[in-house]
Amino acid sequence: MDVKREGVAKRKTIKLWIVIGLIVLSAPLITYGLSKLKPAAPTVEGGTLWPGTVKRGMMERNVRGLGTLVPEDILFIPTQFEGRVDAIKIRAGTEVRPETVLVMLSNPDMELAANDLEWQVKQAEANLNDLKVKLTSAELEQKSTVSRAGSEFTQAKLTKERDEELAKLGLKPEIESRLSAAKFSDAQSKFDNEKEKLKILTESTSAQLAVQNVQIEKLKATYELKRKQVSQLTVKAGNAGILQEMDPPLQIGQRVTANQVLAKVVQPWKLKADLKIAETQAKDVAIGQIAQIDTRNGFIPGRVVRKDPSAVNGTVTVSVRLEGDLPAGAVPDLSVDGVILIERLDNVVYVDRPVFGQPNATASIFKYDADMKGASRTKVKFGRSSVSTIEIVEGLKVGDKVILSDMSQWDSQERIRVN
Repeated sequence: MDVKREGVAKRKTIKLWIVIGLIVLSAPLITYGLSKLKPAAPTVEGGTLWPGTVKRGMMERNVRGLGTLVPEDILFIPTQFEGRVDAIKIRAGTEVRPETVLVMLSNPDMELAANDLEWQVKQAEANLNDLKVKLTSAELEQKSTVSRAGSEFTQAKLTKERDEELAKLGLKPEIESRLSAAKFSDAQSKFDNEKEKLKILTESTSAQLAVQNVQIEKLKATYELKRKQVSQLTVKAGNAGILQEMDPPLQIGQRVTANQVLAKVVQPWKLKADLKIAETQAKDVAIGQIAQIDTRNGFIPGRVVRKDPSAVNGTVTVSVRLEGDLPAGAVPDLSVDGVILIERLDNVVYVDRPVFGQPNATASIFKYDADMKGASRTKVKFGRSSVSTIEIVEGLKVGDKVILSDMSQWDSQERIRVN
């Protein structure tokens, strides 16, 4: 017969309630403890990361900028005078030489003035020849007069001498001797006067011819100037190179004004690179610094020769003179990429520049663990920077391996695991 065991059942009930009480009491403690646990570090695929190693040594500081190749010299070809376009000989893109004719203009007023001056020169030359004939005739006539006066002077002298001798011998009256002496004196005076007239006439002839010659030379100079001006209506290149453009586009029959630019001639074998450098970096650029220009078809060494004094749209234009041979395909307006060497820093700690690295700034960067299976966030102070490297001032030491790629999606994490 079964005996009821009340004590055993009672003890079981008490144990059950004790267990339930312990569970109820421990639940808040467990929840609190779990809330204090840190979440597990997220896992990042290692193949997607860009690692870098901190190094010590020489670091080159340089700046990079995009730009274009431009001609060193551009020859602007203007019109010298107003005219009408009669012919356009060549178009943009054609190779030209100094004497290559680009455009032919016409100006009837200038051509008429040149013709008028030409006839004035011919008229002045004809007047000069007529004057020469008249002056020569007058000079010959005066020479004849001088010759007659000289003959009369000689005769009067001989008569005077004869009459004086006869008067001494008493063969002729003294009064006749005196008359002969008076005639001699008159003949001598006349002869001297005629010679003086001949001298004055000769000098006058030279002076008149000189005046006429000056007038002719003046007219010739004016004519030559006008003829040169007419010749300038034929517009030439003036230099060897490539005709870059006609500005504005010309049409036959169009009238152009004086000093209007018709075209530009460039020399494609004499190019320079104009680079756009960020204004924050351009402060370190100086004249004479070494540069390297990438034309996508070769590299050309160069040197900074000019820097704009002001920034435009956040960039400063820096001109680099090319010091090497131009590669094939190097033409004006070709897009290029240039790097300018600012300075070389010896014995500095540096690393490849991370995407978020800014000079003289403090940032956090993930540093790999020794086993490369994890990385912890580390505060780093950067110093001077370059295009591809940046100086480490504090926070890292030589040999440390860091993550250089963009880790902004893990900004809330202090650690990551690397798979």
